[in-house]
Amino acid sequence: MSPSGSALADVVAIPVTPFDGNRVDQATFVRLLERLLDAGVHVVTPNGNTSEFYALTARERRELLELSGRTVADRATLVAGIGLDVQTAVEEGRLARSAGATMAMVHQPLHPYISSQGWIDYHAAIAGELGELGIVLYVKTPHVTGEMIRELGERCPNVVGVKYAVADPVAFARTREAAGADRFTWVAGLAEPYALSYALHGAAGFTSGLVTVNPRISLDLRDALRAGDNVTAAELINRISRFEELRARNNSAHNVSAVKEALAQLGLCSREVRAPSSQLTEAERHEVREVLADWGMAGELVRTPVEATAAA
Repeated sequence: MSPSGSALADVVAIPVTPFDGNRVDQATFVRLLERLLDAGVHVVTPNGNTSEFYALTARERRELLELSGRTVADRATLVAGIGLDVQTAVEEGRLARSAGATMAMVHQPLHPYISSQGWIDYHAAIAGELGELGIVLYVKTPHVTGEMIRELGERCPNVVGVKYAVADPVAFARTREAAGADRFTWVAGLAEPYALSYALHGAAGFTSGLVTVNPRISLDLRDALRAGDNVTAAELINRISRFEELRARNNSAHNVSAVKEALAQLGLCSREVRAPSSQLTEAERHEVREVLADWGMAGELVRTPVEATAAA
């Protein structure tokens, strides 16, 4: 029996990777995961893009998978981010399975020359070696068509979900229909800002980095979408729009930095990011401060652990 992607019909949390200088801050990472689980998050994807996947070493990715497996255990569904060359993706998928993951999200292949058949063959090679895992496709370009996804699904029964991250609801609807609307679980891969429009076209869940900062607002949005309460969903999306617009500036340059800044202001995580990302300016930090105040989180603002130690 093929793995099921039904668990993806939810908020799919993408946690940040906290750093302490040149190393992963393991204790803080575990605390951030526990905070998500305690809030009621049911799906967690370590080593996603908001985790700074491409800035992590192979050892660090393995470390995060092992920490996630021990922390999440039977409290939530673990969907591991994997990718790069086929061999690396397969090796890390097997490690994820041994750590307790039931699904693996394959990052978009980074290669200057990608053919339609090559895209299919790349994912088929990974899925074929990871038969016990449900495979989730990460689609970030309109060049990946519904027909390509359909062919891949026919070859690989364990391809169970599609994280669609093209900013075009019409293209999403067309791709979903061509691929087989009911064959896969479809996830809005551009997070809360697109959750409503994509839900109207058949997305069952949405990814989120914001949930690491404010779990309640993301879970409330999920509940509104499930209830078909589009008015409330639109109101919630409007509440987070300023923060998400900050993350999206300059071709999403601040996608991770804004989340880590908010966590830093809440005393939960260092604001450190790795190049090619960079920290926010003082003016942008002030914007984050205002957003947290608007969300009623101003009373939670404290110094980060790093700042507190420096002041001691």
